[in-house]
Amino acid sequence: MTNNDDTKTARKTVPSTADHHLQINQLSVLRGMVLVISNLSHQQNAGDICCLTGPNGAGKSTLLRAIAGRLPAAGGDISCVVPIIYVGHTDGLSGAISGRQNLAGWAKINGFSATENAIDTALSSFATNRFADLPVRVLSRGQRRRLALARLALAPVNSLWLLDEPNAGLDQASSRILDDIVQKHATAGGMVLAATHLDFAAAAKPPSLHLPGLET
Repeated sequence: MTNNDDTKTARKTVPSTADHHLQINQLSVLRGMVLVISNLSHQQNAGDICCLTGPNGAGKSTLLRAIAGRLPAAGGDISCVVPIIYVGHTDGLSGAISGRQNLAGWAKINGFSATENAIDTALSSFATNRFADLPVRVLSRGQRRRLALARLALAPVNSLWLLDEPNAGLDQASSRILDDIVQKHATAGGMVLAATHLDFAAAAKPPSLHLPGLET
């Protein structure tokens, strides 16, 4: 079964008159009845890669989900002038169908035009062609993660990628592929905000947005 929360992973943008492509102003977000993020401000422009850091429970996933429109803000506002693509820590893949079918369905649900050639190219981006036609349920954790990340190749060039622990479950070779794809996306004018405890796009020397967590 697929995680419906991750199936539709593109969010339509909110118009902004700000100079920044992503603008977060005094954002507060609740998780249940607990305030997890309080008065956070952050900006990103085309070409920016930013690592979201902090201890477990600090609100990294919560922030990504709020930007993606999956959680409401308790205060403040978020505006973005480019398409938003969210890849959560769960892969959002249906186990009953193949990886190729998952990518095609994801593109259709999110309103992206994806030809067979485009899907083949996306599958090749993470070296998933060898198992792309197998049911996802028989694949390893790393293989499923690579298929989930391959969807990024179908996203608009200027999009904001929100990645939650993107390199979890990847071997070193796949992590290097991820770093290369992320840096190429930024070079082409895209943006990336990634929550991770691991090295990420180190060659680009990305800045960090640290969430210390709120005392309760």
